[in-house]
Amino acid sequence: MDGVPRVPEQRRAGPPAALRFCVLGPVRAWRGEEPLPTGSPQQRALLAALLLREGRTATAAELIDALWGEEPPSQALAALRTYASRLRKVLDPGVLVSESGGYAVRGLDAGALDLATAQDLGTEADKARAAGDLHRARALLGRALHLWDGEPLAGVPGPYAEAQRVRLEEWRLQLLEARLDMDLEQARHGEAVSELTALTAAHPLRERLRELLMLALYRSGRQAEALAVYADTRRLLADELGVDPRPALRELQQRILRADPALAEPSAPAPEPVAAPVRPAQLPATVPDFTGRASFVTELSDMLASAEGRVMAVSALAGIGGVGKTTLAVHVAHRARASFPDGQLYVDLQGAGQRAAEPETVLGSFLRALGTADSAIPDSLEERAALYRSVLDGRRVLVLLDNARDAAQIRPLLPGTEGCAALVTSRVRMVGLAGAHLVDLDVMSPEEALQLFVRIVGEERVASEREAALDVVAACGFLPLAIRIAASRLAARRTWTVSVLAAKLADERRRLDELQAGDLAVKATFELGYGQLEPAQARAFRLLGLADGPDISLAAAAAVLDLPAEDTEDLLEALVDTSLLESAAPGRYRFHDLVRLYARACAERDEQPPGERDAALSRLLDFYLATAAGAYALERPGDRLVDHLHTARHPGLVFEDRHKAQDWLYTEAVSLLACVRQSTRPASLERAVDTLWAAVDLAESGTNSKAYESVAAALRDAAERDAAPRAEARALICLAYVHSITGRFDLAVRAAEHSARLSSGTDPLAACWAYNTLGVIAIYQKRFEDGESLLTRAIEGFRACQDRAGEASALCNLSRIHLDSGRTHSAVSLAQQGTDMYDDMGHALKGANGRYALGLALTQSGRTSEAAARLQEALTVFEDSRQQLWAGMTLFRLAEVDLAARRPAQAAAGAELALGVLRDIGGDWRRGNVLVVLGRALSGIGQTGRAQVCWQDALALYEASGAPEAEAVRALINPLAVA
Repeated sequence: MDGVPRVPEQRRAGPPAALRFCVLGPVRAWRGEEPLPTGSPQQRALLAALLLREGRTATAAELIDALWGEEPPSQALAALRTYASRLRKVLDPGVLVSESGGYAVRGLDAGALDLATAQDLGTEADKARAAGDLHRARALLGRALHLWDGEPLAGVPGPYAEAQRVRLEEWRLQLLEARLDMDLEQARHGEAVSELTALTAAHPLRERLRELLMLALYRSGRQAEALAVYADTRRLLADELGVDPRPALRELQQRILRADPALAEPSAPAPEPVAAPVRPAQLPATVPDFTGRASFVTELSDMLASAEGRVMAVSALAGIGGVGKTTLAVHVAHRARASFPDGQLYVDLQGAGQRAAEPETVLGSFLRALGTADSAIPDSLEERAALYRSVLDGRRVLVLLDNARDAAQIRPLLPGTEGCAALVTSRVRMVGLAGAHLVDLDVMSPEEALQLFVRIVGEERVASEREAALDVVAACGFLPLAIRIAASRLAARRTWTVSVLAAKLADERRRLDELQAGDLAVKATFELGYGQLEPAQARAFRLLGLADGPDISLAAAAAVLDLPAEDTEDLLEALVDTSLLESAAPGRYRFHDLVRLYARACAERDEQPPGERDAALSRLLDFYLATAAGAYALERPGDRLVDHLHTARHPGLVFEDRHKAQDWLYTEAVSLLACVRQSTRPASLERAVDTLWAAVDLAESGTNSKAYESVAAALRDAAERDAAPRAEARALICLAYVHSITGRFDLAVRAAEHSARLSSGTDPLAACWAYNTLGVIAIYQKRFEDGESLLTRAIEGFRACQDRAGEASALCNLSRIHLDSGRTHSAVSLAQQGTDMYDDMGHALKGANGRYALGLALTQSGRTSEAAARLQEALTVFEDSRQQLWAGMTLFRLAEVDLAARRPAQAAAGAELALGVLRDIGGDWRRGNVLVVLGRALSGIGQTGRAQVCWQDALALYEASGAPEAEAVRALINPLAVA
């Protein structure tokens, strides 16, 4: 090799890859994915100067000034030519050109320069924002900002590069401010606080960032901190520059002081649908109190209006009985009447009944309505359909085909000429109807449902009982037919109050009977669909309705029905096609609330033998127990808990890796917890408790913690009622754990102590976990002697059970006792021992808990770099495992490491992130701990006013819970208060 870069033709055959350049960071060049040498710093400076001129020629004098400024070397021109020659050999032919004694870079592809790409993205973001598309504008700015890779033109010498660095950094900050501004417009104030805290520390004199931080804090409910930011800013500007804050910042302070309602996050009102005059022809009358459905009305109206110039516009509305398909279709047809001046045809095809209308009969009535004499109407279906299409030729007619049975029934009734359109309603999705625009109609929104109820009943009767009215429409499942029936009953009974009606509908067993008025009845509407089901479909409908969860997966449904997944899917999809079941997502299904009640009534009436109902729910619980236990074992290799759980009679699902297992657990969380809560009968209670214990990750996730606690309490109560000590002890462990997570330590202690008493001598593993939990709580309550005794007992018990994972957990917890009692060296040793045990077992999640404990011990030992590394490793696993509590606590501990390493700005940003993560989990005590560290960090970057607010908030949290940390926080506040 001669060391000379070779041109593409010398390396490979075929066209050369495109050149790419970066200046928003170190100056670099690539050909395709191959990095190119850019030479010495001065050579890179030449390349950067030419790239930044965007194709314009730079004279030699300009380039010399750019590279060396006012004192160039004597051979500057010769050096410049040498650099240009070397670059020319590296780049493609014709890219670096000599022109008029200077140089230029030409012929680059679009997107070849990161700066040009960022500029284009910024321009597009401005356009999107002007058009009101904030989501797209924010995404575009995010892409632009992502192109920065550290300091622009990093390592490039010369006055020109320095000036450009300043310009590009200023532009980056402007883009960042614009993106943060849009964050606040899109109600992302919580996540913006952390980023703005770090930015104001890095750019303390930039008032726009301070303004955005004040607004983000205010919208996060932290008014005192927002005002403290202003006070800190005013003091800083006076000390550093001798000036006051600019008017915008002062005005924002005043608006925050008076709690200006306009500071609340903006919400763009939905555009009102454009009204169109309607005049019925053969159409039924539209209901005078038609409510809501604005998006569907607009969508369908636009679809029908576009029929002119098209062969046909077919809009097929499908949905459950009573969802308002006919009402919506008639309303839309009236709106679209002006687009069909030659008439509107209507027929009820009675597809949900036993005697659906025959197409030839319908065609006969349509032909008569269109002016065809009876004698001219042929007998056969084919001839009538052909004549029908001929009569419509040249006309603009709307055909409303209501309540269709299937696609075969309506195909002969569809017009086939330009300008005509058909609007179809059916309980069956018309997937076999070629060219159809399918619309799945769902129930009303709560607001629309309440509006419909008020229109029928009258505002004066609802005004003072709005909460009861919301209960009524919720009991109706927001189904229009049910709401109309309930409201009509109330309107006809002047002595009833809304609360009386709500109380009647609160009884689920009587609800369907209450929802009938005159010839309208919800149950009768459902009965039509149920009566058309095949026997296997009807069985699936009945049994699936027994499960309490909001939806059910295909695998869980197969367990309920005791059928293979393929057969189960066929049955469920058939129920979806009849609109008795909804497909919530691929592989997931759900009932409307009232349909579920009807399915359960059918199960009580029709399911034989009656014991099959309990058997179906037992199979579902076994499915969840087996699958949750498998997920637990995959997440925690070596943990002996799975060996101490009930053996399920269903094999459950098997997962490829722990990530798939986690996905299943969090996807199934609500349905799993509902099944466990439903399984409090003596025959299923112990399996239900074991399922809950195997799903313990849900207690730490934040989203499901409250539901997990509620289910644990229900199981404890059931076990106490049925005198089932094993089940009660295990339910108490789950309850104690979730209480400790939420900072309610007194409740946690009571539950864990009771569990230890119940399980001692009968359920040794449960007793070990009870002692382990009590030891952890003793750490939080600073009862170190008690904690050491409890954890030592737990360690001995785990060893006796040969549960190395439990032993490792107790060792890591014991490390905390040693750390808090001043035995730093042994604390590190114990945490390392526990972590090594986890690693030996391949226990990633609990290994992260070990690294968390080790990080704490290393921090207190002054080994901050090692501590940060261990905590960062733990954070990666916690985030990957969706452990919200531990991810937030690890962010908090990393902030402590930054404080110990004297990096207050990083500590403040980390503490803000921790606050955001721990907003809904962890309890007030943990939040107080984070606020103390945040206050210390803010004090370190000069934001002392905001620091004091954080400490005062922490003190209030500590005092409310009687935490011993309150005294230390008072010591932080008092010197500031004196000053």
